[in-house]
Amino acid sequence: MATIKDIAAKAGVSIATVSRVLNHDETLNAQEETKQRIMEIAEELEYEVRVQKKRKKKLKIGVFCSYSPKEELEDPYYLCIRLAIEKKLEEEGYRKQAVTAADTGDSLAGVDGVVCLGTFSKSRVEKIASWGRPTVFIDVNPDPMQFDSIVVDYKNAIYRIIDYFVENGHTKIGFIGASDCDQDGELLPDLRSEYFRNALIKKNLYHPEYIKIGSYYARDGYRLLKNLQEEGNLPTALFVANDSMAAGAYKAAYELGLSIPDDISIIGFNDIPTAKYMIPPLTTIRLYMEFMGEYAVQLLEERIIQGREVCVNMVVPTKLYVRDSVKNIKK
Repeated sequence: MATIKDIAAKAGVSIATVSRVLNHDETLNAQEETKQRIMEIAEELEYEVRVQKKRKKKLKIGVFCSYSPKEELEDPYYLCIRLAIEKKLEEEGYRKQAVTAADTGDSLAGVDGVVCLGTFSKSRVEKIASWGRPTVFIDVNPDPMQFDSIVVDYKNAIYRIIDYFVENGHTKIGFIGASDCDQDGELLPDLRSEYFRNALIKKNLYHPEYIKIGSYYARDGYRLLKNLQEEGNLPTALFVANDSMAAGAYKAAYELGLSIPDDISIIGFNDIPTAKYMIPPLTTIRLYMEFMGEYAVQLLEERIIQGREVCVNMVVPTKLYVRDSVKNIKK
């Protein structure tokens, strides 16, 4: 392969002159004949101009998680998203800085943007805004006019679950869900619970006695299924707010001598990695957690590097993964 040195030797000019001609340097003071000769020799020698890649700005991204490490381990949903964020940052050569509520604008002086993962109270959102950094929220949309956000399409996911139960002949449909409070002590509504109730009311299948609300952990899935059985309100089909709680419900069913799906059908939410290994494999809603984490970094790139000013609020669709935990009782 020909080099600039080869062209310079054949044209009888310096390497610097050849380089400036090939890079179309308009400030070069050289005769047109010389420039033409250099271009002809380059073509003759089949020289390929190497396009110098523009050096990408190395960003420093803050990651602010609203939950504790213990809570993350008990519900792998946020863990999967955080790992996807960190993987994307590593691939892009960006640096990560853990951010907490104790941070200030000064302590984040070297941070280019922030990803906020989890749930955040009004006062905490105000503090995040005071940092003055491009920010994207995952799983919550506190202010669509000020922040980018990525949230799950809960409504269509829940309606798909109800439709699937009904398609399989179920009319006694229950729900094990959860409620939580934000950092200010305000109750956080669970959209899954709201959409579940609305979907069943539309189908005239809503029975409040089949509903139990606890917290988002396996121990509550276990406890609440046992409560339904003890109260004599066990439905034929049960939607559980996340797969961790579904695992707890599986354990309770086993201890109660209930067969899944013969005695009770169960659908989970999240499609955590262990869902397909449960016995029987759990039918569940898949959330594209890896995509959500990766795209959050991309949204920050658009804000910081490309200068995008308009907020982007993304609603990510879901998919029902049918496995073996739902029985067709029409047969």
